[in-house]
Amino acid sequence: MLDCEAALARASASEGLIPEDAAQAIVAACTEGQFDPAVIGQQAAASATPVIPLVSALREQVGAAYAPYVHLGATSQDIIDSAAMLIAKRALLPLLADARAAADAAAVLADVHRVTPMAGRTLLQDALPTSFGLRAAGWLIGIEEAAARLAEVAAKRLAVQMGGPVGSRPPQVAARVAAELGLAEPTLPWQAVRVRVAELAGALGALAGILGKVARDVTLLAADEVGEVRERTASGRGGSSAMPHKQNPVAAVSVIACANRVPGLVATLLATMLQEHERAAGSWQAEWGTLSELLGLVGSAAAWGRELLEGLEVVPERMRENLERLAAAGVSEAAAPLDHLEGAGELIDRALAAREPR
Repeated sequence: MLDCEAALARASASEGLIPEDAAQAIVAACTEGQFDPAVIGQQAAASATPVIPLVSALREQVGAAYAPYVHLGATSQDIIDSAAMLIAKRALLPLLADARAAADAAAVLADVHRVTPMAGRTLLQDALPTSFGLRAAGWLIGIEEAAARLAEVAAKRLAVQMGGPVGSRPPQVAARVAAELGLAEPTLPWQAVRVRVAELAGALGALAGILGKVARDVTLLAADEVGEVRERTASGRGGSSAMPHKQNPVAAVSVIACANRVPGLVATLLATMLQEHERAAGSWQAEWGTLSELLGLVGSAAAWGRELLEGLEVVPERMRENLERLAAAGVSEAAAPLDHLEGAGELIDRALAAREPR
């Protein structure tokens, strides 16, 4: 919020709306150490917005001469929405880096294990042979596509909000604030039209979903009775408080724990799109904590997903044993699985070729 107030001051000075020395004083005052977030949070209860106590404190910091130029022409929603988009843009940098690294790790698995045969499974039952490389290629494309959509939202849809009290402020200041903050400039103020927030939520939800799918596969393949993959873990990690023989798939479990919480948050942000007139009474306010939690969970899922895929160990001999069991049960394709995988290599090549440039 302080970054947004500073950007507003610089933009207002550039437009000749406030003196340059006033803008400089405001920008100098917009530093974290001069404000107590806990106090501002407590005071926010009186107005259902943290911006009012923040602006009051900022005006005290700059002094009486410059106080009238603080927050000029803006409303609380301008600052909160712009700050939320700025937080999202910053949070998506490490989040997308982890997601792309997870995709890179899946690409390595796909290439190395393109002809590593394993039993395919449908409806949790043994099906026909496939290759582990093809399974990993599916993970790769899912993560790549979800990350690409999220990157597009980050680049084009995280827009500044600077419409004033009812969204009718001329666009010149918004354009300058957007340039200052590195956010997109919207066609119109979007204070009650929350498509941008919904797009961000949906893209985050999709990435969490595919990471959760990868983790679910790993937990199933790592089960003792299957034993086809395992997490490479540091000594002591994955243990049990009651059963010392166990090595639990910590990274996969952590991804799933995050991913399971995401759909409800996405649904909340879609539900908050039903907003009244020029500013919502409750629905907009419900976005704040929901979006913060969503960014944190998907960021955590991406970090754990990266660790999971970068450290995944494949057990080809166990895959062969399971295929031999299928062959003994009369599944003829399992006796010579490579003879039935002629399309797998071509599909893996297509997946590797479709990757986003790094």
